[in-house]
Amino acid sequence: MAEKKPDMVVYDEEKGQYNAAFLPYATSFSAPQIKAPNNGSWKNSQIYKANKHLKAKYEALRAEYEELMKVLEYNELITSSKFSFEPLIGEIYHLYNNKNSEPFLSIINPDTCSFEYLGSFRLTSDYLWEKIENNSDSVSIKH
Repeated sequence: MAEKKPDMVVYDEEKGQYNAAFLPYATSFSAPQIKAPNNGSWKNSQIYKANKHLKAKYEALRAEYEELMKVLEYNELITSSKFSFEPLIGEIYHLYNNKNSEPFLSIINPDTCSFEYLGSFRLTSDYLWEKIENNSDSVSIKH
């Protein structure tokens, strides 16, 4: 019959020795408590940084999408408008509404035209129409 060992004693029956000192964990109530390192603050910091980075990318993509939608609207508006000439790449054209509120494209400047002015546009080399803002001092492109 095996000799009874006292409770709270770590004894390895196979090796026939007490092995509490060799174990990687506490073996008695009086041993110091083993705690896992607190990675919570590091995780929270990394989550915050990742979310901030992803939100910035999302905002950039959303802004690019909105710009593309504007270009699409301009292109649909101009291609559905009336004009009797072949627009040249790089030239500025002006969009108006006629008396029946139908859009038409013209080379006539807004200063000398009495129709409702909708905007000025330039045909790009990609065959996309970009909106041009007419300022008194300069002409600026607005996508």
